[in-house]
Amino acid sequence: MDFAFDARTEELRERLLAFMEEYVYPAEPVAAEQRARLASPWDTPAVFGELKAEARRQGLWNLFLPSAEHGAGLTNLQYAPLAEITGRSPHLAPTATNCAAPDTGNMELLAQFGNEEQKKQWLEPLLAGEIRSAFAMTEPEVASSDATNIETRIERSAEGDEYVVTGRKWFISGAMNPDCRIFIVMGKTDPQWNDSDTGTKTISGTSMATPHVVGAAALYLAAHPDSTPAQTASALTGAATSGAVTNPSAGTANKLLKVAP
Repeated sequence: MDFAFDARTEELRERLLAFMEEYVYPAEPVAAEQRARLASPWDTPAVFGELKAEARRQGLWNLFLPSAEHGAGLTNLQYAPLAEITGRSPHLAPTATNCAAPDTGNMELLAQFGNEEQKKQWLEPLLAGEIRSAFAMTEPEVASSDATNIETRIERSAEGDEYVVTGRKWFISGAMNPDCRIFIVMGKTDPQWNDSDTGTKTISGTSMATPHVVGAAALYLAAHPDSTPAQTASALTGAATSGAVTNPSAGTANKLLKVAP
């Protein structure tokens, strides 16, 4: 198999390497100095805004997205060597180019499965680097790297017109970022889920009015025991949420959210 870089990859590598040398590496001590003066360790140093503006000006922006409509339209083979380069300054370069997790995966989800309203409300500001997002998967009672162990439940209400999300999450990637405005939450609609079923089960989205308070509409990706991955993907719909996140300073979140389909 040929893993040689094609012409576009080589061109982007050269531009990205120059960006790292001219802007990112010199900004590392500046970022460290600015971070030391911040009131909260979660606040973002001002130099990040300057780096993001320059990366976007140079077209080194959203390189991870394979969709040409929303990103650079690169394949994994083309993007991998670029990610290796940004990984040389892990605290600055991925964010500077808007290629930092968990936003990358969350943007991919919204780009592939979101409806137009969801894309406008959440994907567009994420693509523009105006907001950040979080991914809530890990739970304190189970080995959460295996999604089949997840205990957070997403259940249809007795009236049938709402879903109730009940569970406890902690170590939520991105949750404490002051610019975080949406959570993507992993949960189950079917507690008897067959582990041999490889289809995606349930992902719920809750929006953040502030960094620690659940606010208005987001998204909900419903899955049913007999659904195929394609059917699951098509179930992504708008949702209205209400509820609260408690004890964020300890890294835990107890949630009881009502999600309207």
